[in-house]
Amino acid sequence: MKLFTSIAVLGLALLTGLQLVLGAPTTSLKASTTPCKTPRHTSTQKQTHTHTNTHTSKPLKTKSAKTKDTKTARTMSATSTASGCPAPTVPLGGGGPFATVQGRMFQIQSKTQFFAGTNSWWLSQLQSNSDVNNVFSELALTQFKVTRVWGFSDINSVATNTNPVYFQVLNSTGQYFNCDQTTGIGRLDYVVSTAEAKGVKIVMPLLNNYGDLGGIPAYTTAFGGNSTSFYTDATSQAAYKNYVQFIVNRYKISPAIFAWELANEPRCSQCPSSVITNWATSISAYIKSLDSKHMVALGDEGWFDSASIGDGSYAYSGYEGVDFVKNLAIPTLDYGTFHCYPDQWGYNNTWPNEWIEQHDAVGKAAGKPVVFEEYGSTNTANHSILMVPWQQTVLHNTSVAYDSFWQFGTSPLSINPFDDYAIYYNTTPGSDYEVLAYQHAAAMLAKNPVANQ
Repeated sequence: MKLFTSIAVLGLALLTGLQLVLGAPTTSLKASTTPCKTPRHTSTQKQTHTHTNTHTSKPLKTKSAKTKDTKTARTMSATSTASGCPAPTVPLGGGGPFATVQGRMFQIQSKTQFFAGTNSWWLSQLQSNSDVNNVFSELALTQFKVTRVWGFSDINSVATNTNPVYFQVLNSTGQYFNCDQTTGIGRLDYVVSTAEAKGVKIVMPLLNNYGDLGGIPAYTTAFGGNSTSFYTDATSQAAYKNYVQFIVNRYKISPAIFAWELANEPRCSQCPSSVITNWATSISAYIKSLDSKHMVALGDEGWFDSASIGDGSYAYSGYEGVDFVKNLAIPTLDYGTFHCYPDQWGYNNTWPNEWIEQHDAVGKAAGKPVVFEEYGSTNTANHSILMVPWQQTVLHNTSVAYDSFWQFGTSPLSINPFDDYAIYYNTTPGSDYEVLAYQHAAAMLAKNPVANQ
């Protein structure tokens, strides 16, 4: 999902906790040549997924790769550790067994079961421990087994940063990890540790396709290129893999990690689908070489290529450079993901039922689980009227392993990361939360044999 709200900065970023992990690149900062065309989406402005048949394009706005953040360069430490930062100061490594694939389902907490989850991308941006504790308590009370938390927060300049928390700085002077406990990786440490304590697992994307919290635009601003050349550019890929190594090695001991995701909604607009398929094959194998215990997924929206399924309209056209069928066949991807925003993609509100069943059928053919990972509606007056039928399709017409709406909301928080899709924790009978979260989570568990509920 591309975010629609901004986060207010709660305090000045601290510079003293930064560790240099890669010096200034020795390879060319120019993007490598690819068969991909200029992306149609922009930089840090909020992108909806709205599609038009004209495929109008806007160039990605980037700073010159030669621009240096001299203030940052002067104050960053030039030392590093094997992991890039000191070891976590909070308990890690508890919370029960690791989640695994069992046929077309998952074994979680030693039970093979269908279940429900949600998205709370913003948990890693919370600087208040009590906020984190309260959110995980609410997730557990709802009987959500999994929540999706963004494991990235990338910036190009400390001086211009607007994120409450950031994990790395990327610019022409090098790549730096923020080891600070208040504004850096210490916040993600606390989120993972709390998830262990509360018995809720985390799906953790390691990159964003969009400019929210940095993402691909942060890499291309630092090293050149654009959102399509990123996937084959040697300098950007070296930095990305270095960050992947940092995060995976830090948390691979934690059973709270449900799965690593290569990215949030990777796209390579108007590229051959082989670009992302080849990238996903390489990066997923790399993650497996670092961590053999956790599952790996792509984190994509589940687009189909026109040659594989569908009527050739936007979601089936291959326009975004993603082929769900081919990607699900990658041996080092454990399951498939798909998202759905009919109001943004130009489809009616009954079409998601077809979309869900199509992905379930592909999963059945591949013998792998599929996850309805993001879906939602901006109908704030009544989310349930549109979304309940989609949940009923998951529940009664498919073997989708789990679903997770976008996004979980709670109040009060010390920041406001919510958009019109948010389903707020609210135990009032008949509320969107009661129907779409609490009741649906119970219904998904009731789908299992009694011993596995």
